[in-house]
Amino acid sequence: MHSKEAAGCRLCRYRRAQEKRPNRDCLNGEVTVYLTLTFVLFVSLILALVESASVQMAKNYRRADMNRALECVFAEYQKELLENYDVFAIECGYETGTYTEQNILDRLSYYGADMENEIERIQLFTDNSGELFRDQVGKYMKHKYGIAWADKYLGNVSLWKNQEEKADEFTEEEEKQNDQLKDLLGEQEAELPEEENPMQHVAELKRSPILELVLPKDKTISEKQISLQEMPEKRENHTGYGAFSDVEPEDGTLTSVLLGEYVIDHFTDFTDGPKGGELDYELEYILAGRESDKGNLETVAKKLVMLRFVPNYIYLQTSSTKQAEARAAAGTLCTLLAVPAVTEAAAQGILLAWAYGESVMDVRSLLDGQKAAITKDDTNWQLSLSGLMKLGTDEDTGTGMDVQDGMGYKDYMRMLLFLEGKERMSMRAMGIIEKNMQSIYGQPAFRIDYCAGRMEIRTVCNLRRGIKYQYRTYYGYQ
Repeated sequence: MHSKEAAGCRLCRYRRAQEKRPNRDCLNGEVTVYLTLTFVLFVSLILALVESASVQMAKNYRRADMNRALECVFAEYQKELLENYDVFAIECGYETGTYTEQNILDRLSYYGADMENEIERIQLFTDNSGELFRDQVGKYMKHKYGIAWADKYLGNVSLWKNQEEKADEFTEEEEKQNDQLKDLLGEQEAELPEEENPMQHVAELKRSPILELVLPKDKTISEKQISLQEMPEKRENHTGYGAFSDVEPEDGTLTSVLLGEYVIDHFTDFTDGPKGGELDYELEYILAGRESDKGNLETVAKKLVMLRFVPNYIYLQTSSTKQAEARAAAGTLCTLLAVPAVTEAAAQGILLAWAYGESVMDVRSLLDGQKAAITKDDTNWQLSLSGLMKLGTDEDTGTGMDVQDGMGYKDYMRMLLFLEGKERMSMRAMGIIEKNMQSIYGQPAFRIDYCAGRMEIRTVCNLRRGIKYQYRTYYGYQ
């Protein structure tokens, strides 16, 4: 009895234990579904990553194709332009004489970027009055000479500006002095004698061609001339489009100094020999912008006379000896009037005329390849009052003094170039480049406004399965 009860209890406990245990088949099924879903998600993630990487790789390949093609296009720079003027540009006419941007797009396709390409922005050399040209010139000059080189000229900038201002002031003073003398003579109802009158003599000299006064006897003047309407400064040029504010070049005093020195290095002037271009006096054209060598030299000579007038007149105002000579000459002219105010005004007029005559002698020295004194004193003053009266006559045989520590013609050209507006200077320099490329360097179809130095391309390409990719590629000469 006891054993049966014990066996029954064990059976009951076994049944209760079986009822509490989970169904093993059901548990195995749940695990299989979970692992399957996890595996599917994991595989989907892997496939998505692979697809994303594949698409990104395709994008990278397309970008690489465009970068390579654009670099190849910009590697087709105008060789003669670089060799002779040290600036990079691709000539969009490709020696056909016709500007078309399709040439660039065709070259991109040729180099492997055979996609939907469109030029979104492009900058030509003549845009913004030669901004791109000045930028390249500045970088070239910095690379060639270094920034420290420009310091010696930057220190003279204020002196150059001051001398220009002084020249304008003295010109106004001369006009006022002449008007004052004329009024005083009018009050006395008298006139000064014309003979042995330095003021009258210089007034006649100023009405004569300046080159007849300043040109050395053994020098001849080039008769070459061009049509201004064909030059980039005057004609209507092709223009680029799109702003390049993100790569805008530096501009300022340093740019003007570097541009001026570049012009001196790459272009000829009166003191250089001709090199066979359409103009011989290239620097003079860049300064004056006239159609003939003679006209340009004449304009520059007048500017030089005015610049030299400043130190000459300043010296006369401080030299008691020269002032005494001027008063004595004025006293002789005004003997019959005996009016102190007229005599004093005449003395000042003689000093002004004397300073002008000395300036003519200085410019003769400069055009003859010599140097003129920066400041005047008794040792380097050239012209006497009697010599002033011979100036411009058959008895005029003076050639000008050479001062070793003075300034030469190119030094004054450097000053004038700085004082000239850099926009005009850039356009005129590019005009000379264009003419020389056509006539000297064998590029008859070359035009400076066809030359590009910066560009951005917008590209649309098909990757696969209808996926389109759009991107932009920029390139510019640095």
